[in-house]
Amino acid sequence: MDYKLIFEHSPEAMVLLDPDLKILGANKRYLEVTMRQVDEIVGKHFLLEAFPEPNVPYEQNPVLHSIQEAIAKGQRVYLDVIRYAISRPDGSGYDERYWEASHTPILNEKGEVEYILQETKDVTEREETKHALRDIEQKFSFMADAMPHLVDADDASGRSTYFNKQWENYTGIPVERLLAGDWKEAIHPDDLVAATRAWEKSLETGEPSQLEIRIRDKDGDYRWHLNRYLPMRNEDGTIKMWLGSCSDIHDVKNLVQELLSSNEQMSELADQVQMAYRKAENERETLERLIMQAPTFFGILKGPEHRYELVNPKYQDLFPHVELIGKTVAEALPEIADQGYIDVLDNVYRTGETFEAKEIIVKLANAEGKLEDNYLTFIFQPLYDEHNQITGILIAGFNVTDKYQLKKKLQELGFAVDDV
Repeated sequence: MDYKLIFEHSPEAMVLLDPDLKILGANKRYLEVTMRQVDEIVGKHFLLEAFPEPNVPYEQNPVLHSIQEAIAKGQRVYLDVIRYAISRPDGSGYDERYWEASHTPILNEKGEVEYILQETKDVTEREETKHALRDIEQKFSFMADAMPHLVDADDASGRSTYFNKQWENYTGIPVERLLAGDWKEAIHPDDLVAATRAWEKSLETGEPSQLEIRIRDKDGDYRWHLNRYLPMRNEDGTIKMWLGSCSDIHDVKNLVQELLSSNEQMSELADQVQMAYRKAENERETLERLIMQAPTFFGILKGPEHRYELVNPKYQDLFPHVELIGKTVAEALPEIADQGYIDVLDNVYRTGETFEAKEIIVKLANAEGKLEDNYLTFIFQPLYDEHNQITGILIAGFNVTDKYQLKKKLQELGFAVDDV
């Protein structure tokens, strides 16, 4: 049997070393993944000459330690995924790549190590994909936690898998207990049966659900919320997970009830308010397909120049005539800069202090470039990297112009209307 032929054409990348770590040979797959010719590496020291790691001293090289362990034990040793720099063939520098490897000592008849066989695999694409997915998950988790809504997720069978921080902050129930089913303690007893039935019906039919329920806060007070559950489906139509949200509608609901019960002469106006409320709620496709379709507007600015990295559709709706991604706030929205908000963003980026605004007038340009008054409630919140350094700013909020105008209209009609 021609073992050399088998070695040469093995689909696994393999290199053969002597006990002094001199390279004796390498198969075709190994030469492909390392971008080398066989005569460039044969006879050279594996780690000091052929593949030196510029970022790690030789004595601390994890590959060296793995080989030494395999020699000492006389058996194969697996090396966990490592990041290892490979010099480019043209000498222009190094490529940082991820590798998996194993080292197998080959013994002679006396039990002495005669060769060391390394099998390796370039897993850079897989690891970078994992890191990218982890980064996306962290971003969306941060955005979900920053939302004023109560957001939760369940697997296809209905088992709770996620509650955002707002659930814990609002109810006072720790996330661990919420995941264990203690969220039911926060639902008003008179609403729990209906909420359970609606949820069970959605699990049975695969259809979204929506109903109004009362949820108790950490102080023991109940507030009305609009509860929705939406299925997220795989490409084949099967349900992958469920996404739930609870939006606080207590003040609006109370306002509607006050209008309905005020007197018969106001019934027509009350009907209009009720219709407007229903329309607004139906149009607000809360978290229909994860957080990018939230009713809250979101934007992420990166760097001290405040450059748009991400905006969701609700944010883009504020500026439908402007392409935001890749531009700074000053470049994309000169009317915002003229109103002093660049100074506010600079202060948040410099100090790390969150800026909050409630129902303030912001002049936004329409498609014709004319400035119009908009009433916005929003926050500028700093974003931090793993070293606790500020890298950008999260913008989150609501356009409350319609609500403000409704309140103003009711006040003009003689109603005493609290802030809603």
